[in-house]
Amino acid sequence: MSKNLVGLPVDGSKRVVEHLNKYLANLHVLYTKLHNYHWNVEGQGFFTIHAKLEEIYDGVNEEIDAVAERILMLGERPLASLADYLKVADLKEAPSEGIQGKELIEILLADFQAMINSLREGIETAQEVGDEVTVDMMIGALSNLEKQVWMLDAFLRK
Repeated sequence: MSKNLVGLPVDGSKRVVEHLNKYLANLHVLYTKLHNYHWNVEGQGFFTIHAKLEEIYDGVNEEIDAVAERILMLGERPLASLADYLKVADLKEAPSEGIQGKELIEILLADFQAMINSLREGIETAQEVGDEVTVDMMIGALSNLEKQVWMLDAFLRK
């Protein structure tokens, strides 16, 4: 059985990288969507939502780099084109048009929940391979997404 640079089985790492590339694709779609909403949010809650979106996309930007670097550490190449991201991602793009805060938050809540489900699958695969570093990275991302879900849900409550 051949091993990669970090001592993990190559075939197992390829399975982990599939999940990481899907996460990377979701992050890129999310990053673009967050900018779109940051620019196009309208109505009640504008100031709060506008500022929160900037905070979230700054965090997503850092996560993108960390995921791509982990893929490289596992001996593979990260996806790096918009076309590839859109083929692999669970998330969908949003049109550039005015959007009310409540609708925007509901869409992001669903996106974050989809990413949570995908990350849980990736964690399971990384655990099977014995890739504790990727498990740790994904659990950290999962923790962040769960907090965002809780916060978005709290915002929507009356």
